[in-house]
Amino acid sequence: MTTTKIRQKLPKEPQQGTHAMPGAQAMIVDLKRNSLDDGPGIRTLVFFKGCPLRCVWCHNPETKHAYPELAFDAKLCISCGDCVQACKPGAIDLDDPKRINRQTCTRCMECIDVCPSGALKRAGRLYTTDEVFAEIMKDEPFYRYSSGGVTFSGGEPTVYMHFLSELSARLKAAGVPAAIETCGLYNHGLFEKLLLPYLDMILFDIKFIDPFMHKKYTGSTNTVILRNFVKLQEKTDIPVIPRVPLIPGITTTEENLVSIANFLDRNGIKKVELLSYNPLWTEKSAGLGHELDYDRKKFMDKGEIVMIKQIFKDFDTGKF
Repeated sequence: MTTTKIRQKLPKEPQQGTHAMPGAQAMIVDLKRNSLDDGPGIRTLVFFKGCPLRCVWCHNPETKHAYPELAFDAKLCISCGDCVQACKPGAIDLDDPKRINRQTCTRCMECIDVCPSGALKRAGRLYTTDEVFAEIMKDEPFYRYSSGGVTFSGGEPTVYMHFLSELSARLKAAGVPAAIETCGLYNHGLFEKLLLPYLDMILFDIKFIDPFMHKKYTGSTNTVILRNFVKLQEKTDIPVIPRVPLIPGITTTEENLVSIANFLDRNGIKKVELLSYNPLWTEKSAGLGHELDYDRKKFMDKGEIVMIKQIFKDFDTGKF
C-alpha cells in the first residue's frame, strides 16, 4: 500500500474557521480516569485529537493532528530489532536515535504489534459515541459521590462539534456533568446550539491579548477567541473560567500578563486558573517526530512565580 492511499483514509486536519465535523466518530487519543484536576470532583478526561491552533509549546502534542500517529519512547526501547523486520517501507533504523524516518513511514502501525517493550505506540484511534459513552459510564458512581463528571479536552474538542453534541446530550440525560476545555477558536453559533445546553462548565484558554503575538506563537489571531469568551460571559449562567497557560518567555512577559489581567477585570472576571509550565511535553513531541520551535526543559523558577502572583493578586487563582 502506498503512502498516498494510507493518508487518504485518515481524517482531514481541522481547518481554521471550520470547527464542526459532523459524523458518528471522533479521533481520540486517551480516556484518563480518576483525574482530580480539570473540574470539580473525580473526573474522566477525554482527549480529542485535532486542533486549529499550532502553539509552539503544546503540552499535549499527540493531540495536535486529527489522524493517528506513531509514537516512540526511547526509554522503553530494548533494541531487539523486531520492528525493523516488520517495517516493510524500511522506515526504522536502530542506529538512528530517533529510530523512525518520518518521511518514509506510512503509519501502517505494523511495528507496534511486534514491539515487546511498548516503546512503539499508536497515538489516536476513531471512537463512536456509543464506545465513549460506555467507557465514561463505567465510572458513574465516582462522579455521583464526588460531585465529579467528564471533561472534554484535547487538542480542541469543538473540532468534533456534532459528535460532542450527541455525547453530551446522552450524558446530560444520564445525570453526568460535563465540562469542556477549549482554545476558544470555534463557531459560536454552532457552539451555542449544539453544545451549550448540555455543558456544566467551560474552561477557556486565554493566551494573549495582542493578536499579533497570538498569531506568532499559535498560528492564528485571537479576535474570534476573545469575542467568543465575551459572548459566553454575556449569554450563559454556567461557570466560564479563563485559564492562562504560563509559558516562560512567551506568555509570561509582564506586558502580556498585565494585559490579560486588565481584560479580565474589564469583563468583571475575578477567578482565573494559572497553568504552570511543564517541560515534559518536549519528550512527547520528540517521540512523535515533531520539530520544536521552543524547547525549554526546566520548570518555572521562583522569581517568575512571584511576578505572576503579584500581577494576579486581586484574582482568585486557586491552588497556584
